[in-house]
Amino acid sequence: MTPSTTKQWTLEGKDGFDSLKFHDKVEIPTLGDHDVLVNFHYASLNYRDLSIPKGKYPFPLALPTVPASDGAGTIVAAGPRVSRFQKGDRVLTLFNQSHIAGDITVSDVATGLGGVLDGTLRQYGAFDESGLVLMPSTLDFQQGSTLPCAALTAWNGLYGVEGKSLKPGDTVLTQGTGGVSMFALQFAKAAGARVISTTSSDAKAEVLKKLGADHIINYKTDENWGETAKKLTPGGRGCAHVIEVGGPKTMAQSLKAIRPEGIISIIGFLAGFSKDQPSFLDCLSNLCTVRGVLVGSRQQFEQMNEAIDANGIKPVVDEKVFSLEEIKEAYQYMWDQKHFGKLTIKIDDPSQSKL
Repeated sequence: MTPSTTKQWTLEGKDGFDSLKFHDKVEIPTLGDHDVLVNFHYASLNYRDLSIPKGKYPFPLALPTVPASDGAGTIVAAGPRVSRFQKGDRVLTLFNQSHIAGDITVSDVATGLGGVLDGTLRQYGAFDESGLVLMPSTLDFQQGSTLPCAALTAWNGLYGVEGKSLKPGDTVLTQGTGGVSMFALQFAKAAGARVISTTSSDAKAEVLKKLGADHIINYKTDENWGETAKKLTPGGRGCAHVIEVGGPKTMAQSLKAIRPEGIISIIGFLAGFSKDQPSFLDCLSNLCTVRGVLVGSRQQFEQMNEAIDANGIKPVVDEKVFSLEEIKEAYQYMWDQKHFGKLTIKIDDPSQSKL
């Protein structure tokens, strides 16, 4: 029997994590012709999910909304005209629900889950079938839940520009050990590229080595890590790709690391803001392309999932797992930077799905 109510969280303001409200029984709407009902088993959190209640998110919002973009679950019901899926399929959510293929549009940006549209911190959610993809067959639900934002962002950063996508032998520079950076490292190594990674601790350096990083630079002891990275590339030519997650405070070093005609993909602003940051002329003098990346399309998601299955890539997941009722604690745990790898939320046991 199809469930009629769901437990869920809503984000109702920008007053910090106290803006998160738990609801024990919310009515599930009637499915439209092309809708499916997903029973979520796991969700995962991103820095974006923390920045919204903190009032620091620069993209469209429509509060109140069910937070979080990333979820993995089972389809338990389908509208009469659904053709992409059937009951029992294991699926993942698409971050921007209308971004199917090609370049992202202004209207696509206004379809972000957990910001404009209801997200994944709930037991059950109704979605248009176009806003989901099949989960990689080699991953479980916990691992799969980490892919929709961080993994797809990394994939787009490496493969999103036609003619300049990642090639074997290229050198990629990643920053830190956040989700996007570690996925970029794994994707780049699977493609036969060299990877230079920055970090601030010896313990994290060991994990980066296990994932295949060719060189590791401690950015706390080497303030000119961008120049160091360039020297480590063949012939000192520079990096073909820089996955820039730090923002204004790290951009100057990224420009020092990039090669002529290389691409710096700006993902976020984890290092904070700074008045002293590079200008457009620095892009010209370094002869590089600097692009902003907002996750990726469904087509890219499906291509990435094929690569994950083909190469046996396993997401790095934090050992701490929170329950749906512990969302505020999970947000604080991540805000305090206690996590390593993707932080996941266990929602419903897969064996209990009401098919």
